[in-house]
Amino acid sequence: METLQKIALVFTIVGAVNWGLVGLLEFDLVAALFGEATILTRLVYSLVGITGLINIGLLFMHSEHAK
Repeated sequence: METLQKIALVFTIVGAVNWGLVGLLEFDLVAALFGEATILTRLVYSLVGITGLINIGLLFMHSEHAK
């Protein structure tokens, strides 16, 4: 897996955990860490969205172990 995809996967996991906290506990970890509607919060949300798009490529990668 390329380095960019690994970094993207980490951000995607952070986003998934954050949404899980929002859904289960009504707690937004990103907003709690960086403040409501700040530049940093928007940056994190944007990075999570972009990295989610990057990770779409993982759906189409063939595993070397699948052969």
